[in-house]
Amino acid sequence: MTVDDKLVSDIQTLTARLAEARSSVERRFVGQHAVVEQVLSAILSGGHALLVGQPGLGKTMLVDTLSTVLGLDSARVQFTPDLMPADILGSEVLDVLADGSRAFRFIEGPVFTQLLMADEINRASPRTQSALLQAMQEGEVTIGGEHRPLGRPFHVLATQNPIEQEGTYPLPEAQLDRFLLQIDVDYPDRETERAILLATTGTEHGAAHPVFDAAGLIAAQGLIRRMPVGESVLNTILDLVRAARPGAPEAPAWMSETLVWGPGPRAAQALTLVTRARAALNGRFAPTLEDVEVMAAPVLRHRMALSFAARARGETVEGVISRLLGDRMQAAA
Repeated sequence: MTVDDKLVSDIQTLTARLAEARSSVERRFVGQHAVVEQVLSAILSGGHALLVGQPGLGKTMLVDTLSTVLGLDSARVQFTPDLMPADILGSEVLDVLADGSRAFRFIEGPVFTQLLMADEINRASPRTQSALLQAMQEGEVTIGGEHRPLGRPFHVLATQNPIEQEGTYPLPEAQLDRFLLQIDVDYPDRETERAILLATTGTEHGAAHPVFDAAGLIAAQGLIRRMPVGESVLNTILDLVRAARPGAPEAPAWMSETLVWGPGPRAAQALTLVTRARAALNGRFAPTLEDVEVMAAPVLRHRMALSFAARARGETVEGVISRLLGDRMQAAA
């Protein structure tokens, strides 16, 4: 068997397991197919995801279900205005030993896990929010001058209430950029909500079952990175991301008065990874332009900021992304 044949066989095996994992998740998280696809794509890409939506849409249940299906140890932190960084990372305490001597002992915080749910992350102060920066970027934290590795794999799935609500603090741009995707969780349509009522108000509830374990998920993440990406897909990703930067040579003339700042190279990396993951989730051996089109908004929406003039005109980040996508897809065709 050649290297290419082995890769094809491995991807076929992975897509079958992913189909089972997706089905297991959707037994509990009913009807939100796009949300499940995007969250799984983020995890398969080795990244973190920010879920944005009104309370009561099942975001917490989704994360709990994912920990079961993916076979990961999980922890949950409820972010509140009085939460301190040590409540997340852990702290050192002074112990008095039996011989009367004293020594510091480190007590691990909930960040020392594999799947961390940061619930309502934007209700905590910016100082506490920033406690996750090193953990999300490097997979370790530095406390008391000592580097302490986190679980492998390590993923943060954070939920956020819309920033228009009272008692919220907008996440700083540096932390937003650490999230591979921003996934918008909308209200379900009528048929989906009907299915949710039937599935959740009876005597029996859909149960998720483990499909992966930590080692299997790490292997899947490695396989995703080995998937080939065609030149047309790669060039479309580069064109799209660079066109969203005000002042860049590839940016259209209207961009300079529409955006204050645009996505950096991390956005292009993220889009390349999640298109591969989405291809695997849909049984393909390589990403297509459709994958770029579907995953562009979740990758870009939190990495762009509208100018005051654009907001005054009623423009939205989603509208800007759609306009850029239309231009890039037309050029790629």
